[in-house]
Amino acid sequence: MQIYLARNNQQAGPYTLEQLNQMLASQQVLLTDLVWHQGMTEWKALGELTQGQFVYQPNIPSSPSEPAPPFNTPNNNQNSTYKAQSTQNRSTDTQAELASLGSRFAAKVIDLLLWLPAFVIPSFFFQAEQQKQLIELQQKLQSATTSNQVEQLQSQLFGMIPMEAYQAMGIYIFIMLIIQAVIISKTGQSIGKRLLKIKIVDAETQAPVSLLRAFTIRSVLFIFLNALLFPFITFLDFAFGLSKKRQTLHDKLAKTIIIKK
Repeated sequence: MQIYLARNNQQAGPYTLEQLNQMLASQQVLLTDLVWHQGMTEWKALGELTQGQFVYQPNIPSSPSEPAPPFNTPNNNQNSTYKAQSTQNRSTDTQAELASLGSRFAAKVIDLLLWLPAFVIPSFFFQAEQQKQLIELQQKLQSATTSNQVEQLQSQLFGMIPMEAYQAMGIYIFIMLIIQAVIISKTGQSIGKRLLKIKIVDAETQAPVSLLRAFTIRSVLFIFLNALLFPFITFLDFAFGLSKKRQTLHDKLAKTIIIKK
């Protein structure tokens, strides 16, 4: 289904039903906006069709597709209860200001700092004697001169960590992933981006994007890529951010941009 919107004598679209409901939820689309899609005979206020709710569930018609009529058709009646919202939000076709690379970097640093407790957790499971052994291993690591020595010492270090510590680390990481995923799915913002007042949107429409694009591709995929190819993939990723749209490599793959909220 292709859905068209109109506001202030300007038509926008087409959008999918998913995009429309995402824009409704974020109030990029107003209940006072006019809407038309296949099966409608005229444009109507969106709030009239949703009964004042911020979700639209139309009956999808089976009739052949037809072109949208001009948005200034005779029936432009809009319920007065919706008019108070007409100046509260920007138009869907207004170009938002791109977030600066500095704010994006600061948001990334904040998000990375939130993972540090996972690496501190094992220290709570060490006894006094184990802590002494840990300090000795760390000193040996600093003075190691060959890769074989480093590998052996690292193996000993990881072997000292009890299974309970690994389980606690896994639980913390899982909880953090869930929290970030929920926040991003609802607002298009990680914790860091929320604090810096920037958000993830579609590169073309500036509409909210799905969790797959905003979180799985942009974050989870690049966590693994950075782990495997650090620091090459990190420098390459942000080198793309110098482009006109300031799209990093993970933005390119997810077809997103970062804007000021």
